[in-house]
Amino acid sequence: MILRDPVPRSLCTDCGVSRMADPSACGTACQFIKPDYPGMERAVHGRARKDGDERFFGPFQAMYRAAMTPAKEGAQWTGITTSLAADLLERGCVDSVLTMVPDARDRWKPQPALITDPADMARARGMRMGYAPLLALLEEAQAQGFKRLAVIGIPCQVYALRKLEASLGLERLYVIGTPCSDNTTTENFHRFLALLDEDPDNITYLEFRADYRVELRFADGRQRLIPFLSLPISDLPADFFPLTCKTCVDYTNVLADITVGYMAGEGDQWLIVRNARGAEMLERLGDRITLSAPGSKGKRAAAVKGFIANIERAAGGLPLRRMPKWVRPIVSWLQPRTGPRGLEFARTRVEMKAAETILHLRHALPAKMKNMIPDHVWAIAEPYGLTPEPHELLLTKNTTGEAARPGAEPPTGAQSRAEDTSALP
Repeated sequence: MILRDPVPRSLCTDCGVSRMADPSACGTACQFIKPDYPGMERAVHGRARKDGDERFFGPFQAMYRAAMTPAKEGAQWTGITTSLAADLLERGCVDSVLTMVPDARDRWKPQPALITDPADMARARGMRMGYAPLLALLEEAQAQGFKRLAVIGIPCQVYALRKLEASLGLERLYVIGTPCSDNTTTENFHRFLALLDEDPDNITYLEFRADYRVELRFADGRQRLIPFLSLPISDLPADFFPLTCKTCVDYTNVLADITVGYMAGEGDQWLIVRNARGAEMLERLGDRITLSAPGSKGKRAAAVKGFIANIERAAGGLPLRRMPKWVRPIVSWLQPRTGPRGLEFARTRVEMKAAETILHLRHALPAKMKNMIPDHVWAIAEPYGLTPEPHELLLTKNTTGEAARPGAEPPTGAQSRAEDTSALP
């Protein structure tokens, strides 16, 4: 299928909406314009996030450390994401799965695809790096008459999908989300691989692991582990990661039915079951998946403070501070033993992303802060002295005529715009 060219946008991850017949839908669907997370959480999950871990991870019913037993061949971790989708196809719960597969000419380049055969979900295993217009294929799904659909997507794709959901005419929608921190172009990613190893063309696997190391696998069977502190991050150009990724407020994919990641998995995968539909998908895997409670160890404050100091320099155009080479092996040895692990590692990363969003928007697009930063992001960043200035907040009028912060609960009898969507599940 030949896709339309994207309509140019100032902040865009090419989720695919601008390639659809009505590219003006970006105005309401885009996460980077004026996101309404409290309203959308109520629409999708029946309620907005509460305090505690939901402040970091969004609404959930349960969280697990998990692994497919046995692991699926070619999977990035153990194959939970593709197994959930394949099971939906096998049971006839959906007509098709909208997901990403590798480009025929470049294993790292993502290509959107509609999959109807459960066996073909094996093509979707593994990690891709680059922008991919996943949602542009929603029109093809409609053209083929698919009424029951599963979608595997990253947060910016899932937010737009949920905003469009009521207009798609679907009888059933299952959303399997994966967390996403930073994306870049596939071309940039190849440059990164070349900085990591002298044989980049033979790298077949890359993963940032929860033990503070990056794992590389090669076509000849070799494996290499690189401590985070030895990565050439400071050698990357300032625009390697786009401003969209530096200002994303949804690392954990809060509008998915189930989120499948790694941050709290301590070597396994991390599942966040967010609603009844997510629980339904997980239950169907039965004894093919091993589940246990996620752990939590270490303290995150020092790591987050150090990250914020570097981001303040980077956002202002200053070079990152490099740790002395002789210190790096010592800290790399200590990190997986004394640093944040399990849920504390996940909280660490979410706090870092909140701070990164605030600092980069303050420097690059301060006028957008009042629309782009939800209240919960300010709450996450507040312990580190990052609090909003008056001009960084969007004050709205509630039904009593009083000024209200965005995301505040409406008065009795009021209904949020996002809740008035009867076609949502």
